[in-house]
This record gives sequence, C-alpha cells and structure tokens, in this order.
Amino acid sequence: MKNGRTFKKRILSGYWPYWVGGVLLGVLNILLAALGKPWGITGNIAKWGLAVCKAAGGHPETWFYVWDEPLNLGLIDLLFSRGTVLNLGLIFGVMLAAVLAAEFRIKKVKSSRQLALGIAGGLLMGYGARLALGCNIGALVNGIASQSLHGWVFGLFLILGAWAGSMFMKYLVSKTGN
Repeated sequence: MKNGRTFKKRILSGYWPYWVGGVLLGVLNILLAALGKPWGITGNIAKWGLAVCKAAGGHPETWFYVWDEPLNLGLIDLLFSRGTVLNLGLIFGVMLAAVLAAEFRIKKVKSSRQLALGIAGGLLMGYGARLALGCNIGALVNGIASQSLHGWVFGLFLILGAWAGSMFMKYLVSKTGN
C-alpha cells in the first residue's frame, strides 16, 4: 500500500523536473512528425475562426491565404480533425495535471482593467502567432527541431518580447497598484 501512495505522490500529484517535461514533449513531437505532420496549435484555431466566419455568412474561402492542405470549413469535419483533437487533448491534459497536483484554481478577476489587459494581450498573442505562422510550438519547437534558422530567430524574439512584456507589466503595476 505504501508503494501505491508513493507512486501517486511522486508521479501523479508531485512536481516533475522541467527536463522530464521537455523530453516527453520532444518524444511526442517526434512521434507526431513520424505520423506525417508535426505538432501545431494556432493553424487549427485559425481554421475554427474561419469556419465560424463562414457559418455566420462570411466568405473566408475567397481570402488570400496559403494553407498546407485543402481548407475544409465544415464544423463537423473540424471537430474531429487531428488539430482539434490535439488541442483539446492539450487543454484537458494540462487541466488534469493541475487537478492532480492540487494547483487548479478558478480566480476572481480583480478589476475590469485586468480583464481588458488580459483580453488585449491574448488577442495580440494570437495575432502575432498567425503573423509568425506559428506559436511557440509550431515556430519555435518545430523550427529548431527541423534545423531551421527561423526557429532560432523566433526564440530570440520570444525571449525579448517576454522581457519587454514583463517590464511593461511591472511599470503598470507600479503606476496603478493593481
């Protein structure tokens, strides 16, 4: 019985070293690439946005954008697509890990300003990810893994952007006290 508790405490609810997560992500990404296409997140989210636009009466199929596969904007097809399954697996996997580590909390938004900054930051991150043709998974991890210079350039500017964003947030907190 003690071994069962030790396993649960160490593996399921304990903290793992960062390198273990990195190795697991690397192995999973290699498996995905071996199955035909490396991991990506924002491309599928963009397809969902286009599908919602089309369902609302828009015509995004006439927009100029280069897709690496035929663009099928049917909601049912997108629901069961490889990208949707991977993205939902990521979301639920992270939630499960947070619950098992007793770190899952729903926090109250402190102010409407905090909410507005969060929404604006999320929109800017999403827009930037599409401009870069990938997020930190598609552009950074897959770029470096495929020995492409763009992965290293993306990584450099990711670090600089994170630093600049944290300095901006420190400035806002020092001025407003929020």
